[in-house]
Amino acid sequence: MPKSISIFDTTLRDGTQGEGISLSADDKLKIAKKLDDLGVHYIEGGIPGSNMKDIEFFKRVKDLHLHAKITAFGSTRRKNSQADQDDNLQRILAAGVPAATLVGKSWDFHVHTALQTTLEENLAMIGDSIAYLKSKGLEVIFDAEHFFDGYKNNPDYAAAVMSRAREAGADWLVMCDTNGGTLPHEIRDIVSSLGLRLPGAPLGIHTHNDCELAVANALSAIEAGARQVQGTINGYGERCGNANLCSIIPTLQLKMGYNCIPGDSLPQLTNTARYVSEVANVNMPVNQPYVGSAAFAHKGGIHVSAILRDSRTYEHISPELVGNKQRVLVSELAGQSNVLSKAQEMGLNLDPSSEQARKVIDKIKDLEHQGYQFEGADASLELLLREATGEMNELFTFESFKMLVEKSAGKPVVSEAFVKLKVGNETLYTAGEGNGPVNALDNALRKALLAHFPQLKEMHLSDYKVRVLDEKDQTAAKVRVLIESKNYTDTWSTVGVSANIIEASWEALVDSMRYALLGQMSPETTDLLDLGQCGLVNH
Repeated sequence: MPKSISIFDTTLRDGTQGEGISLSADDKLKIAKKLDDLGVHYIEGGIPGSNMKDIEFFKRVKDLHLHAKITAFGSTRRKNSQADQDDNLQRILAAGVPAATLVGKSWDFHVHTALQTTLEENLAMIGDSIAYLKSKGLEVIFDAEHFFDGYKNNPDYAAAVMSRAREAGADWLVMCDTNGGTLPHEIRDIVSSLGLRLPGAPLGIHTHNDCELAVANALSAIEAGARQVQGTINGYGERCGNANLCSIIPTLQLKMGYNCIPGDSLPQLTNTARYVSEVANVNMPVNQPYVGSAAFAHKGGIHVSAILRDSRTYEHISPELVGNKQRVLVSELAGQSNVLSKAQEMGLNLDPSSEQARKVIDKIKDLEHQGYQFEGADASLELLLREATGEMNELFTFESFKMLVEKSAGKPVVSEAFVKLKVGNETLYTAGEGNGPVNALDNALRKALLAHFPQLKEMHLSDYKVRVLDEKDQTAAKVRVLIESKNYTDTWSTVGVSANIIEASWEALVDSMRYALLGQMSPETTDLLDLGQCGLVNH
């Protein structure tokens, strides 16, 4: 029978110590609910009494009735004092949580330098604090700070710290690689050694990523006998971050034969990672293992040709197991297989042996040579493929646009756009203002089209990125503009390239609206011109 691993999530506490991450009480509650749905066993909510957000969180989280144990974090009692008089321990009790994480020193260097007390007093601080919280009915997880550095420097004392915590009733003895500098073979040897010193002790592991080894170190500890693993979603945390549970959980469960979370919850992992990223307002790395958007993305033509036959040729697991999906990228490296796969995904009929298919591939490569990038602009790619297969009907025809940007001393910049286009046989000429030229173009274009296509009210631009392609050309350089758009159900991205940033933005903007209108063809517009006749450059 597979062994079970306890998953301890500290995203809401240790994760918020990462640079650029700040969560409100509402944010924490949303993430706690998502973590509970995923099936983690412990959710560390923060430090009671340290700030108003954590006070509010511990007060409100009870109303969620979560299955996971909400855990409060704190340190052992102050030196030369009594546990029942310690303010920190009293705040943990006042939080009304079923479990507490107590951190204590296990490195003799820290005891002497940071705490400035004796080794024996540090042991008393640990034992007294754990025993006091246990007497109040709490489950206690003891986090031995700097355990591995301490064990390497003085193994007898580090082991004595864990022994005292165990004698006082700690439910978990967690070994922390606080500075993140320990190597996997050292982790394995030290965990194994502690297991021999304390047979049957409930050991846990808490690693940091300063050597980019947090996940590897956590897995080494599990192999050596630890049965609880602490970490954060997406590896958020101080300095270089904590162990990433989004990598640890599927590796343990799919590759190492351990039970971590319910099997039917594992497909929620990608959604959970991206949800937490959105709430934290931090972009996820596209190449993040298991849950990143590029984790199962394929670009090289040879690779794509192989995965179309059997995905196991270039995928270590089925992406659906963790809620992700396979993606085929189309670029200058693309072969026929890439384009055919994308066409098939879009439901388009593209004969692999046809001259049409070859021309599409050549066109994509030529456009990418000019600076277009379709890896992050799937909507523009789909429009291009639909045009190539004759399945694209244009709803409007562009004729011209003009821009007016005026700056007067002491006044804000005024941007106005004038757009001329045709819908059917009707010529439309509209003007729009905005806080910048792109915003003005967007407003003018919408004003012209909304009367004919009211569904455009549902879409809006959600992101706008500009990349300079030829830095050596300075202000005359080509730029690539990527626009992300959203409606109530979908998100899509489009691209434009030009030496003129307004023209590049216009291309991406028009493509975003053309994509939003796919499938909205009306009988009176069936005779509209194709893209090449719309004057929207050659793509």
